[in-house]
Amino acid sequence: MQETRLDTDRIRAARRVIDPIFLDTPLYRCEALEPGLGCAVSIKLETANPVRSFKARGTEVVASALADGGGSRAVVCASAGNLGQALAWSGRGRGLDVTVVASRFATVAKLDRIRALGARLELVDGDHEMARERAAAIARYDGVRLVEDSLDIETCEGAATIGLELVATAPSFDTVLIALGGGALATGVGHVVKALAPGVEVLCVQPLGAPAMTRSWRGRRVVTTESTDTIADGVAGRRPIPAVLDDLLVVADDAVLVQEASIIAGMRLLLDQAGLVVEPSAALGIAAILEDRDRFAGRHVVTIVCGSNVDVDAYRGWVGAGVRH
Repeated sequence: MQETRLDTDRIRAARRVIDPIFLDTPLYRCEALEPGLGCAVSIKLETANPVRSFKARGTEVVASALADGGGSRAVVCASAGNLGQALAWSGRGRGLDVTVVASRFATVAKLDRIRALGARLELVDGDHEMARERAAAIARYDGVRLVEDSLDIETCEGAATIGLELVATAPSFDTVLIALGGGALATGVGHVVKALAPGVEVLCVQPLGAPAMTRSWRGRRVVTTESTDTIADGVAGRRPIPAVLDDLLVVADDAVLVQEASIIAGMRLLLDQAGLVVEPSAALGIAAILEDRDRFAGRHVVTIVCGSNVDVDAYRGWVGAGVRH
């Protein structure tokens, strides 16, 4: 395999600093999903933890290094919600001063949880890209550590520990379906899979309404978009990071775009057939199967259910007003 910024030995070492509560997450075949999808489906469940997403695997690595480094114990990040929660959780346990910058249009439940975890929350009147700019400005002016998801290698290598768990327990998988946003999850898991189980297909999935990274992967150059239009706020970036794209070009076998209706149908399937309440980004893998059943027929697919932080009212509107979960 060509080189990426990631290192498999560092990924193994990351497991030693991540709180065990985020490791060895459930992985199981979900037969109830299979009649509607036409293939064998296993779920890697990254929501059964204190922040209800995979993001803490990366923030645990970041926070551990900061706490042990002897320098500034202040840190700032931009977040659509999940990274901010994770950094707040990891920082609180290590005595770090955490600031999170987010769009005021972000999911309210995510913003409330960031505050509850003790982080300072600053809201901007724009999208996630504006939040990134503001977080960078705070880091420059205050001289604190900026954590930039997907660019900072710790976020990728923390996420990559999911890949270690997959290849250790499930060598029979044909395809891994990974939500694609900034790229930390896709490049992290993809690196491990291609290094240790190269016969497994790494397929990245992004909403049609937020296609920047997929278009960049297809064109082999950074492609930005003027706006996004998707309910999957966790993957709604407009400006791919060049270094992350370089890694993605090495590890991804394909990248596909899915429609909003398919994302909602995937969320509904995961609720009805698997008993899982998930955020839109976590249903992208199921959406990809729904849109191209022939491609996956006869395969054993694993999809990473990456987050479950949803606004209850919005969720009911998406999957049906009768939801009581």
